[in-house]
Amino acid sequence: MNIKYLPVKAFIGWNETESFVKQLILKNKIISILEIGAGANPTINSAFIHEHNLNYTISDIDDTELQKADDIYSKLVADFSSKVNIPEKFDLVFSRMVGEHISKGEAFHNNIYNLLNDDGISFHCFSTLYALPFVLNKLLPDKISDFLLAKIAPRDKFQHGKFKAHYSWCRGPSNKMIKRFKNIGFEVIEYVGYFGHNYYKKIPVLNKAEILKSNLLLKFPLSYLSAYSHLILKK
Repeated sequence: MNIKYLPVKAFIGWNETESFVKQLILKNKIISILEIGAGANPTINSAFIHEHNLNYTISDIDDTELQKADDIYSKLVADFSSKVNIPEKFDLVFSRMVGEHISKGEAFHNNIYNLLNDDGISFHCFSTLYALPFVLNKLLPDKISDFLLAKIAPRDKFQHGKFKAHYSWCRGPSNKMIKRFKNIGFEVIEYVGYFGHNYYKKIPVLNKAEILKSNLLLKFPLSYLSAYSHLILKK
């Protein structure tokens, strides 16, 4: 079990996710894949899917989001915060920046466990409590959090909508979280917490303080103060 902490600049949940998942696919000889919450933006491109003859399914709670994606992907409307009944099994089930939007984390991971083939891999990148921006995102009314996000991190609302965040089971690599995943039946392969975030870039004083805090936490890590995590589990 690989447990460690890294600075936010090393977080693999954004531009590096595709490369990371491709390595997982090739290393573990994965053929069947389910990406949860892919919506309009699946992680793996069509050329790689064709090259390696992958069976790639994308899921989302919103069919409108799925219809924005290319038709090369099999599409599944499902809510993983409640029990799902899908006959197909997968070698890899993964999500990117989706876990924080799931209202019931235990149900989410139980569903994934049941959908995996034996020795299947589960991989997730997500934001975590109790980094201050995410605490505020959880507590503030949606209209206020939407307004603040538009000011500090504007995005294309058609391709990258903002969805309600719950942060259920979204924490850094604490003993409590590791025990939760083991109780489901998973082997925890890798659990990485990342300190720091980029939400204060337009406020130099706060940004500098955040960097100093993050550097201190890298020396004396506290899992509950991480801002992001990635997690690899095995059935």
